Amino acid sequence: MKLVRITLRWLFLLVLLGLGLTLVVLLLFRFVNPPTTAFILGYQVESGSLSGVRNNWVPLDEISPWMPLAVIASEDQRFLTHWGLDTNAIATAVNEFRGGEGLRGASTITQQTAKNLFLWGGRSYVRKGVEAALAVAMDGLWPKRRIMEVYLNVAEFGPGLYGVEAASQVHFGVPADQLTATQAARLAAVLPNPKVFDAGNPSPYVRERVSWIRRQMDQLGGTRLVGNFY
Repeated sequence: MKLVRITLRWLFLLVLLGLGLTLVVLLLFRFVNPPTTAFILGYQVESGSLSGVRNNWVPLDEISPWMPLAVIASEDQRFLTHWGLDTNAIATAVNEFRGGEGLRGASTITQQTAKNLFLWGGRSYVRKGVEAALAVAMDGLWPKRRIMEVYLNVAEFGPGLYGVEAASQVHFGVPADQLTATQAARLAAVLPNPKVFDAGNPSPYVRERVSWIRRQMDQLGGTRLVGNFY
């Protein structure tokens, strides 16, 4: 019994240490740009190359306001009001699953940012639980503007292509601050599956998504929605 108590005590201390370090790193990244992400490192390991990644960090002021609007319209329309998790979207996804439909994602932009920075791909309850906890902590420690800035700089827009600046240059030959509304919607349209969808050569399905995203952008009020970011 003594050995069990000692083991449990050490496990508890390790968990506390892990939580403390995580909060310290989250607080640091509120002010310091992350040098890399778990997804970028994973891609480099899988590809066997450290030089095959394109990622050029730019501050939010140097990103067209159409881009944050496009990802909000496409990925998370309650981004500005929720606390890291969209409980309405989660409840809808659960009800659809219970009704016999496939399990779909209900991740917020905050959750996706946490996943890209710290976690791994694939679907599992363990990863989703950690992702949810990180998202709540991130939303408590970071302003929405910082979450959006980091998300747009770490999101994957294609194989080895990370961040909106690199994606904008590769697909459209312009810096991120010159993206038009339609170009921003094309980039946002590939986010659900950037290894398959191509913003530079969109399939008919991607074009349909772009049209839907553009309509949502208009319904949300255009760039006035993200005016506080700029």
